[in-house]
Amino acid sequence: MFNKLKQFKDLRNQAKALQNALAQESVEYEKSGIKITMNGNMEITSIIIDSNVSADKLTGILTAVINETIKRAQRVMGKKVQEMGGISGITNI
Repeated sequence: MFNKLKQFKDLRNQAKALQNALAQESVEYEKSGIKITMNGNMEITSIIIDSNVSADKLTGILTAVINETIKRAQRVMGKKVQEMGGISGITNI
C-alpha cells in the first residue's frame, strides 16, 4: 500500500518536472501573414496578423495556422518527453 503511494508521488513529481520543462518550450508558425507562437503547455502566447490580410480570408487562414502550430507543438513536446525519458512507472501503478 505505502509502496503504491510512493510510486504515485514519484510519478506526480516526474509529471510536474516534465510539465515545467515543456512550459519552457516554444513553437512558432507563420503563413499568409499570420504568425502564431505557442508554449509547451499548448497556450497561444502571441498572434501577429499582417495588416494586408483581408478580413474575408482571416478566419480560414487563422484556423489553418492555429491547427498547424498545434501539430508542430505536439511533435516538439513528444520529442522533449522522449529526451527526458518519459514518465517511468506509469504502467506499474
